[in-house]
Amino acid sequence: MAVLNRLQSLSASSPSHHLSERPTRRIIFSCSLHCPSSTSSPFTEKHSIQRYQRDNWLYKNQLEQPSSCPLPPDPNSIRDDDIALQLPELKRLLQVLKEKRGRRPGVAPGNVYLVGTGPGDPELLTVKALKVIQSADLLLYDRLVSNDVLDLVGANVRLLYVGKTAGYHSRTQEEIHELLLSFAEAGATVVRLKGGDPLVFGRGGEEMDFLQQQGVQVKVIPGITAASGIAAELGVPLTHRGISNSVRFLTGHSRKGGTDPLFVAENAADSDSTLVVYMGLSTLPSLALKLMHHGLPSDTPAVAVERGTTPQQRLVFAELKDLAEEIKSAELVSPTLIIIGKVVALSPLWPHSSTKEPIYFVEAK
Repeated sequence: MAVLNRLQSLSASSPSHHLSERPTRRIIFSCSLHCPSSTSSPFTEKHSIQRYQRDNWLYKNQLEQPSSCPLPPDPNSIRDDDIALQLPELKRLLQVLKEKRGRRPGVAPGNVYLVGTGPGDPELLTVKALKVIQSADLLLYDRLVSNDVLDLVGANVRLLYVGKTAGYHSRTQEEIHELLLSFAEAGATVVRLKGGDPLVFGRGGEEMDFLQQQGVQVKVIPGITAASGIAAELGVPLTHRGISNSVRFLTGHSRKGGTDPLFVAENAADSDSTLVVYMGLSTLPSLALKLMHHGLPSDTPAVAVERGTTPQQRLVFAELKDLAEEIKSAELVSPTLIIIGKVVALSPLWPHSSTKEPIYFVEAK
């Protein structure tokens, strides 16, 4: 279903044709196939109860709580219904903002803030970020903004989930661009809230470029990227004199969804450098083989960190040659950050060199 080209057009009195033909259904809080506890993740999972409760201003009594766990409906149908249910309130808010701006001639368009929240621990949020999320008009947030951070958002701020996960995008990137633009042009203060740092594998650069081309002012409030926050949590220095003279951040994502990393240069296999792999669970087996093929020793220390800096953090320490298999055995899930390099052995949690078995840690905070 085609959804939004420009939100401005949605504020017109007549509803859009494609939406008027679609019957509106109430949203039912749904759960995953295995019905996990709603508290099992520190982040906003796609159809979690917390998400709909947090964004309830968009639904206005259209939510129902099921008595049992239903079978998962078609993801595309959920997405289309979700957007259809949200549109009336989005249009209403947009109209209110436009009318408010119209009463103040000469007022410039609103601002958009790209804000990083760090890897999950709310105490890693910057003071500047905290001020902005408590005073915004509208806040668009991603999946990897932790629930604890979202609890700090101002009471009068309207929230809208725009997160993406494998197989389900609540909004396309183009739709996110148009939401940001529409509300900024209406004079709103809009926050685009992202996990980690908005300009490190967060697509913040794309959003900033799009908005600036439309004449909208964009301000970036950096966050502690997962590499820095999680490494510090483990006591791993990303660089260390005499051991690692550089650090490289890699994306493990393949654009085509395959098992090969998007790009691995030969010089990434540098034993005097530290590699940090974001979003690399599915491509790690191929990545590890390529790194060893290009000369990185198979016994290079490595660690995989699931949901780092949150109470649900889990760790797997192993040598590079064993890491992929041990991650599989531990059943780590996304988001998992991977650090590869001799500096990993400097962590106080790294096992003694005489220990051959991988080491697992589950941290409870």
